[in-house]
Amino acid sequence: MSDLADLFPGFDAKWINTSSGRIFARVGGKGPPLLLLHGFSETHVMWHRVAPQLADRFTLIIADLPGYGWSDMPESDKDHTPYTKRAMAQTIIEAMEQLGYVHFALAGHDRGGRVAYRLALDHPGRLSRLAVLDILPTYDYWERINRPYALKIYHWTFLAQAYPLPETLIGGNPDFFLRFKMASQTKSKTLEAIDPRALEHYLAAFRDPSRVHAMCEDYRAGAYADYEIDKADRDMAKKITVPMLALWGDVGIARAAATPLDTWKNWATNVSGSPVDSGHFLTEENPDVTAKLLREFFLAG
Repeated sequence: MSDLADLFPGFDAKWINTSSGRIFARVGGKGPPLLLLHGFSETHVMWHRVAPQLADRFTLIIADLPGYGWSDMPESDKDHTPYTKRAMAQTIIEAMEQLGYVHFALAGHDRGGRVAYRLALDHPGRLSRLAVLDILPTYDYWERINRPYALKIYHWTFLAQAYPLPETLIGGNPDFFLRFKMASQTKSKTLEAIDPRALEHYLAAFRDPSRVHAMCEDYRAGAYADYEIDKADRDMAKKITVPMLALWGDVGIARAAATPLDTWKNWATNVSGSPVDSGHFLTEENPDVTAKLLREFFLAG
């Protein structure tokens, strides 16, 4: 940890006890609480360019998901239960309660977005507003996979393969895997938009076999339990009721399957959204526009 750059000067570093282990978070700013959750191949650090543009109006809680970054790695089981988005959402609620927040706003990117919308469906009373970045619901991804889309999100099926296949292959050259995957998902197809100091944080996690295993468990949960949980809500026509914002990269992952806003309208009663000039990593490829849109949305609440 000490060898990695502090990209949140002035923010507190906190390890928060939960029933699933400790959650690491950076906390700073002033105003109502806004929780920011990261996605796969990254950590809480992905918010470092956006946080300064929100901290004057919000108390930011920028957390590492269970198994990621500096948070603890829950021991998994045959059903990958601790890594379901339902379990992660419950852990995040516990962490927020430990900080004194029972009601808050929430923005999540990628896997963090999946935890975020699951939290909104399971615990609607907890949230004031919800934003998701460059995702569609897990159910929709699996249902809509065709040839072009399967090629674009190959990591979904790869990481969900049984232990120890993906762990072993990534472990052979973790730096190559992370650099190649991240570059392929940016608009420029390079890593030029990723701060090298942030990249070192991401690489550190991929060099840790136990972290890679936790990430694979996340995707295994996504392929099985998360899909079934989403399907049950879909079958019952259960919808997100808090005001919701969907943002996506104009060449990001979410756009490849369908028009994201039309898809989210099937899952939420009050949703707006727009594309951002970006690939998958909105907060790093186009932080100013992303921060502006988030700021406007959350201040409207």
